[in-house]
Amino acid sequence: MTKIITIGREFGSGGRTIGKAVAEKLGIPCYDYELLLKIAEESGLSEQFIQERAENSSVSSVVARGLSGLGKHSYTSTEDYLWKIQKKVITDIAAKESCVIIGRCADWLLSDKADCLRVFIYADVKKRAERIVNVYGERKESPEKRIKDKDKHRSTFYYLHTDMEWGNVHNYHICLDSGELGIERCTDIIASLY
Repeated sequence: MTKIITIGREFGSGGRTIGKAVAEKLGIPCYDYELLLKIAEESGLSEQFIQERAENSSVSSVVARGLSGLGKHSYTSTEDYLWKIQKKVITDIAAKESCVIIGRCADWLLSDKADCLRVFIYADVKKRAERIVNVYGERKESPEKRIKDKDKHRSTFYYLHTDMEWGNVHNYHICLDSGELGIERCTDIIASLY
């Protein structure tokens, strides 16, 4: 049986870096951008299009989904189509190999899997703002605004597909404050739990 670690994360918390470090330490694959490539391959859509749409569901998507059940005709949005492909890709990967999966509601999709450690990484906004400027090199707009916007998109995407609150501690086995613990310590904790 495969053993999976899913990493949900706030933007700028270092969750992606932690996930990759955990995978490297354990000698298992990490799926982040690689998921986008697989979704693009499976759907026949471009990688750029997938990347732009994959975690960017909007409030209008939520409204469109709610209205789709009204009347004679059903509406299948691009987001719904991508969700079906994403779900298939993630469940297929989890069935085939032990790995780390970053984001994309993998925690929810694999919640009934016995060997799935669900992790959420968060940090103080000030520390995340410093990280997106110093590590990611983002300087076009206010780091706090960028964090707020990105987290809002992730929250909407998560709610749209799971009907659950993104970042709620009850959705995860463990939540780690990377701003206080640091990347290396978070990596060690997750690897030891695996």
